[in-house]
Amino acid sequence: MARPDPIHDVPNGFPRLIEVMRRLRDPETGCPWDIEQSFSTIAPYTIEEAFEVADAIERQAWDELEGELGDLLLQVIYHGQIGAEAGHFDTETIARRITAKMIDRHPHVFGSDNRDKSAEQQTLDWEKAKAAEREKSGETRTLDGVALGLPALLRALKLQKRLARVGFDWGATGPVLDKIAEEIDELKEARETSQDATEAEFGDLLFALVNLARHWDIDPEAALRRTNAKVERRFAAIEDRLAANGKSPTLSSLEEMDALWNAVKIEERSD
Repeated sequence: MARPDPIHDVPNGFPRLIEVMRRLRDPETGCPWDIEQSFSTIAPYTIEEAFEVADAIERQAWDELEGELGDLLLQVIYHGQIGAEAGHFDTETIARRITAKMIDRHPHVFGSDNRDKSAEQQTLDWEKAKAAEREKSGETRTLDGVALGLPALLRALKLQKRLARVGFDWGATGPVLDKIAEEIDELKEARETSQDATEAEFGDLLFALVNLARHWDIDPEAALRRTNAKVERRFAAIEDRLAANGKSPTLSSLEEMDALWNAVKIEERSD
């Protein structure tokens, strides 16, 4: 006799999704893989899904974005269910908390503050509210609370913005460019000593480059994603041209592929 499946009686949308996750995590009738998961094992998937959302947006793949957003939403529901089982929180309390935060952080919309302010001023107000919250929770140091799990370039950017708010920042790009040149020289010197020293100096150079990006109002993550996409696009064009001549990259010389790369680059710039 088939087991009753009341999942179909649950209203579609969020209620059914929450019930699906509850069923997947049920110790007796759920999925063995899902039952074994924890906050820490699910966290990498959460990060991956967030990047897949960003990727769909970057490619303007609107037909894919809905599905990627659903995958990301599932991660929130997953964490909510694990939290409920541990007695920490659940999906409902998550929603209530973020709702309260949005109302509190937007007094110019939900309160009596003047709405006639620039986006820049609103950003400053938001940061002041976040700083007050950090202080209230015991995070008194300037760099407290910058999430360790962020991608390294993004975390470097956030650290620098925090430092800039307390005046630890160059006011112009000239010194930043000088610092980059200095770090390049130190990287060359470190290469003659050890791998550990080379890695340390390479990190310093990346940090300085992120600083330049910040001063020039460039998102370093977005800039690197753009370059990655460009490399993929151009090398695909190289492979197509080689294939037209019955060849492949492994059967071609660096000089031949480099010449094709330059040709593709010139064509892209002339379009």
